[in-house]
Amino acid sequence: MALEDAKNQVDQAFTREGLKGPSFENTFGGATSFLRRRYTKDLAGVDVAVTGIPFDQAVTNRPGTRLGPRAIREASALQAPDAPYGWPFDALSELAIADYGDLAFDYADIPAFPGRVTEHIRGILEAGAAPVTLGGDHYISFPILRAFAEKHGKISLLQFDAHTDTWADDDLARVDHGTMFYKAVKAGIVDPATSVQVGIRTTNEDTLGVNIIDAASVHEIGPVETARRIREILGDRPVYLSFDIDGLDPAFAPGTGTPVWGGLASWQAARILREIAGLNIKGGDVVEVSPPFDTTGATAIAGAHVAVEIICLLGWRILGR
Repeated sequence: MALEDAKNQVDQAFTREGLKGPSFENTFGGATSFLRRRYTKDLAGVDVAVTGIPFDQAVTNRPGTRLGPRAIREASALQAPDAPYGWPFDALSELAIADYGDLAFDYADIPAFPGRVTEHIRGILEAGAAPVTLGGDHYISFPILRAFAEKHGKISLLQFDAHTDTWADDDLARVDHGTMFYKAVKAGIVDPATSVQVGIRTTNEDTLGVNIIDAASVHEIGPVETARRIREILGDRPVYLSFDIDGLDPAFAPGTGTPVWGGLASWQAARILREIAGLNIKGGDVVEVSPPFDTTGATAIAGAHVAVEIICLLGWRILGR
């Protein structure tokens, strides 16, 4: 059946009729929506809306993440024909998933950018869909979290990262991908006591009370125990999952702006994500994929896999598993 479908399917981003089901379009051709889902601004009946925020003007080192959403979409074509491996349900067939396209913004009007992000995500949430955002640098998580806090109240953060991103910065007008979670905690958007940062391996003396399972600890205790500790801290609170691709070791994700050695292996991250199924995750993002430094495409592939895992985690709750 797949081969027969492949003969006829093309540009499924525009031609597919439904929001559910796999796509057998040739992985090397066609329009590259996320997982070959339909591009649409109509979110009626949509469970999960994938959207891109191609912004990288908050970086402290190497740029290029503005090209991340496009690269992740292209890499996701590899996963479009098959049910996500290892899950007891087929998210592609059981969830209504749409590609909502990218945020439109004036690249030269940086002061207006945070508000545009919050408005964009607010619209998705008001439509009843769960947003999964493709970055872009990590600053985008701050205005995204504002929209989630409006809907769910103070939220818990599950962050995979090499950096805490809680360095002090009391100037709310500054747009910086290393200080946004400091601002989120100080603004009362994120509850540090019920938040967890995984994979940390850079020094920050004041982490604002956020729980940390650093990379060395993950290597020592393993992914299953790591997941158990995450579940213990988060409980059933509403959670936002933010995955900075530099949480992975540069051996697995070289295409990022601030790589740090000693990070998570891709298999560790995959197992942790599977083991936290059932958490009350409301949405998530994959950020800091920088294609200019991704010479093999491995980083974009990792980013696409993480985004699919976030969709499956959302599906676990949406479908009542």
